[in-house]
Amino acid sequence: MSHLKAVLWDVDGTMAETERDGHRVAFNRAFTDAGLDWHWDVPRYGELLRITGGRERILHDLQTRSDAPALGDEREALARRLHQAKNRHYADLLATEGMPLRPGVAELLAEVREQGLKLGIVTTTSRANVDALLRLHLGADWARQFDVRICGEDVQTKKPDPEAYLLALAALKLSPLQAVAIEDSPGGVAAACAAGLPVVVTRSEYFHRATLEGAVAIGPGLHSREGWRPANEAVAADPGRVTLDDLRSWVAQRDSVSQFGELGN
Repeated sequence: MSHLKAVLWDVDGTMAETERDGHRVAFNRAFTDAGLDWHWDVPRYGELLRITGGRERILHDLQTRSDAPALGDEREALARRLHQAKNRHYADLLATEGMPLRPGVAELLAEVREQGLKLGIVTTTSRANVDALLRLHLGADWARQFDVRICGEDVQTKKPDPEAYLLALAALKLSPLQAVAIEDSPGGVAAACAAGLPVVVTRSEYFHRATLEGAVAIGPGLHSREGWRPANEAVAADPGRVTLDDLRSWVAQRDSVSQFGELGN
């Protein structure tokens, strides 16, 4: 078994399916507030997820719109205003309508804490968005449960750049081989791999058919050991949720697996 000392979590798509019915809806409400008749439908938002970061996503979309501001600084200012409004709508949406954690997430978080390993958040979404989700599920003191919290405001370059993971490892004073990342997207996997981390992929709605390379394990979710590659020997005896021992086993094997496909909606 590996000498695993920390589990580092991505948030959007990994901890909760926040993208389609959370962030996308909040973006559209921000557009309406600004008097814009723009609307990101489910397929379009899936395309935009190739761009990491909400403000960056808006800027990318503005390049396709004839009614967008012509000057670069005006586009930057509009993207910043829209993104701030979107974050407020996202927090309101979670507070009023909720957003469940993906099955198996809460259980694995608790197990990691109980066994004394360090926990980290490594995401390039905003701190406000992380707070809105984890406050809902883990309480007002959720941040104390994590030994390091790297968010979008903490980095110069977002995933797939490895900066966020390198900052987390430095803060924890750990080498890449003493931690494992849990991700859902190609960009997140690339960031973790570039930092030298083993990465376990729990496929999300938007990336269930995406091309993924370099992970030590890929599966449909933490709720079940079934459907994972490499296959788990314990499945026949116990098809229950993915455990810390499963993470240790995959990290110890260290052979990367790949799955190829088209990006789903």
